[in-house]
Amino acid sequence: MSNITITVDKALKRTMKELKDVNWSEVARGAFEEKIKMEKRKKAAQAIKKIGKKSKTGWSGSEEIRKWRDKTK
Repeated sequence: MSNITITVDKALKRTMKELKDVNWSEVARGAFEEKIKMEKRKKAAQAIKKIGKKSKTGWSGSEEIRKWRDKTK
């Protein structure tokens, strides 16, 4: 594993110290992972919109997803 440094204000640090049973590294890892997932979804949505705008056939991302979901049933 790698280490990183995070800056928090004094009040937050004091509160974190009071909650000794919380694994703050685990909390931070979880928050980082969730943010990464959100950003990847956002980029994917932007790419889908870009494809849809370029399409001259009226392509719809949601219709395409629905089509593929229906095929797997």
